[in-house]
Amino acid sequence: MGTTLHTLKGPKGATRNRKRIGRGPGSGTGEQSGKGVKGQKARTGHHGARLGFEGGQMPMQRRFPKKGFKNPFRQAPFAVNVADLEARFADGVVDLATLQGAGLVPRSERAVKILADGDLKKKFIVRAAAFSAAAKEKIEKAGGAAEVVTV
Repeated sequence: MGTTLHTLKGPKGATRNRKRIGRGPGSGTGEQSGKGVKGQKARTGHHGARLGFEGGQMPMQRRFPKKGFKNPFRQAPFAVNVADLEARFADGVVDLATLQGAGLVPRSERAVKILADGDLKKKFIVRAAAFSAAAKEKIEKAGGAAEVVTV
């Protein structure tokens, strides 16, 4: 008759009995239940210390001096290469909306920077928040124009 779905079994040794912790010396995990001797990790409710916690020692992020300023509202422009423009579009105007429509830029992005990776032979009028110097040069060399648009 052969093997059917309801008679399938794992290979020998595939299933093991669960470890019965704290069930006497005969189990191999009696006494301290495999948790060693005392300490934070032996206690009830220990699920690992929070990230950066060093056991009460002054944590690294508090020991080191703070320097400079990080603007929490900074929005870095989304990078798109000229090779992507060459591959996806025919000659014409390329702006944020067309890049989003082509799936090159996520809808949540508000600014795009054009970078110079790849070759460009088509004529584009590219409207973006920023251009690398080499990308601007490639666009203009191909006969197009690079227009900076404020967000």
